[in-house]
Amino acid sequence: MTSRPILEVAALHKRFATAGGEVEALRNVGLTMRRGEFVCLIGASGCGKSTLLRIIGGFETASEGRITMDGAPVVGPGPERGMVFQDYGLFPWLSVRENIAFGPAARGIGRVKRGEIAERFIAMIGLTRFADAYPHQLSGGMKQRVAIARVLANDAALILMDEPFGALDAMTREHLQSELLSLWASSGLSVIFVTHAIEEAILLADRIVVMSPGPGRITAEIAVDLARPRDITSAPFNALRREVSALLGAHGGNG
Repeated sequence: MTSRPILEVAALHKRFATAGGEVEALRNVGLTMRRGEFVCLIGASGCGKSTLLRIIGGFETASEGRITMDGAPVVGPGPERGMVFQDYGLFPWLSVRENIAFGPAARGIGRVKRGEIAERFIAMIGLTRFADAYPHQLSGGMKQRVAIARVLANDAALILMDEPFGALDAMTREHLQSELLSLWASSGLSVIFVTHAIEEAILLADRIVVMSPGPGRITAEIAVDLARPRDITSAPFNALRREVSALLGAHGGNG
């Protein structure tokens, strides 16, 4: 790891103008992230988790404060920060191969090279037989694998994931959690993962960042010092589950 954090969020505020007046969505949020770290943001619905993620991604602007990645100010979207959404965000008119190659093509990478990139990531996510399929022909789990591969093919160093497994059935969700951890461990990626599920946060994260609503702010950070792979039935896992649950309960539940 390098000494410089991959991401720094400092004194971040976000206010929205509405018909009923100004709404404060985020207040004085600060977050520092090490390279290669897996951070989960957890909190009640409406606490600003997704808003913070979109600001880090460059899709929304902060009202005050600053965000830097590798020391450079974040002023808009960039390929070094890739977002994965719950609804996949795939282009329905493009095949799996074309969806994954889209980012490299947009960056001006030649046809042969981007084809090689696409094939590498298709193999990585285990969808070689579906390379020419379209999103409507894929299951939800397959679509989410393609969404993750598309971000990786764009050479992202930081992946921002907004409840990416929330719409999937329990078995598919568990399988993709395992795949994501394997990918993260082998690639050196940094991940910020938004979830409202306590078990998922403890299973995945190096560090859990707890947010509370009204306005959204960070109220606790918990290091998850459990060996991987993690056993959800173990006493230490469940002690941590109770700790996170108590923190969320103090702010109105886990949404």
